[in-house]
Amino acid sequence: MAFESLTERFQNIFNNLRGKAKLDAEDVHTAMKEVKLALLEADVNFKVVKDFVKETKAKAIGAEVFESLSPGQTVIRIVRDELIHLMGDTAAELELKPQNQVTVIMMAGLQGAGKTTTAAKLGGIYKSKGRRVLLAACDVYRPAAIDQLKTNGEKLGVEVFSMGTGISPVEIAKSAYDKAVSDKYSILIIDTAGRLHIDENMMQELKDIKAAVNVDYTLLTVDAMTGQDAVTVAEEFSEKVGVDGLIVTKLDGDTKGGAALSIRAVTGKPIYFAGMGEKLTDLQVFYPDRMASRIIGMGDILSLIEKAEETVDLEKQKKVTEHLRKSQFTYDDFLTQMEQMKKMGGISGILSMLPGMKGFDADQIDQSQFTRIESMILSMTREERANPKLMSPSRKRRIAAGSGTDIADVNRMVKQFEQMQKFMKQMNGMKKHGNLNSLFGRNLFRGKGLF
Repeated sequence: MAFESLTERFQNIFNNLRGKAKLDAEDVHTAMKEVKLALLEADVNFKVVKDFVKETKAKAIGAEVFESLSPGQTVIRIVRDELIHLMGDTAAELELKPQNQVTVIMMAGLQGAGKTTTAAKLGGIYKSKGRRVLLAACDVYRPAAIDQLKTNGEKLGVEVFSMGTGISPVEIAKSAYDKAVSDKYSILIIDTAGRLHIDENMMQELKDIKAAVNVDYTLLTVDAMTGQDAVTVAEEFSEKVGVDGLIVTKLDGDTKGGAALSIRAVTGKPIYFAGMGEKLTDLQVFYPDRMASRIIGMGDILSLIEKAEETVDLEKQKKVTEHLRKSQFTYDDFLTQMEQMKKMGGISGILSMLPGMKGFDADQIDQSQFTRIESMILSMTREERANPKLMSPSRKRRIAAGSGTDIADVNRMVKQFEQMQKFMKQMNGMKKHGNLNSLFGRNLFRGKGLF
């Protein structure tokens, strides 16, 4: 997960500060030295690190300790504020034209950065906001790129304009723009060709497209896992073509995350979106404050809430809540909760956003156990799923045989269900966002048997 190693280092630094009743300049100096090493190990640009530590150290030494904060917490707050500033202070937003005009977005980047998939994801985001989106397949040098864009566009319900591989990308872009205007699309996203490395032909092609079509935004897609190379690429594209902003992909797989911390400071260009997974819904608005909170181990509850609101089936959840109110939590409800969790990216995705869970190794979770639980519940009769009290040794043996498991597995599942049933009752009565805890109760993560 992004920033995992940096978060771990920061947690160790902050833990050393928490035990102090009072901080002096030497304490701050020692802490900032560790912060500097942590950032450098996370592949953050050296100059960025130097400036960051200088600013943070100056503020920490002269900081007034708030009544509600300990000296250590004050340093944590200052580090968080400086991280937010480093990544852009506030979330950047593309200013789109009115619905009756076409906003043109040109995607650029090297091969392997996820540009084509990201173009489709971006189209899906704006379609969900009520915009008519047209994707233009202008990567004529890699036939698979056109098919990839068409496939992803179809999955998202976004139309793709293509003229094959024998036409100039500039001509395709012009024709796509004409179609967008005549058919009253409000957003045109142009997927351009990438290369394995920066060359003059690619740069010239991008310039020609920008000259032929009135491009409103040129968004550069960079791969977070390439570290400082991503920053170098961004600098060159910005200098030779002109870049309005960035999309950082593969943040879910980069344990260092240095590119995301460096790129705004080095290029001066905002990060608009972050790719957090391979699913077509795994493109998120880049919020500097939320990312900073995750880096220092405070989690990202707001993003978790938004993801829940986007993916959770409200009708099913309403039924579960009603059962909770009546103390009638069933195996069907248990199965529903597991399905909801799966939609949100599974336990690993949820854990990455929860505060205080950075020390939990999601890789230790046996994901196959969830499939086995599902098989066991589906092997129950309708009456057994609706009334957990019916469970008896003979029924357990039948369920084990029907699901290809053994009696010990069924017993563990029943115990896990009872733990969750008890926890859900405790959660019942909480207000709107408090109910999220019932979806991902910590008993699921810390309970014995499954993990």
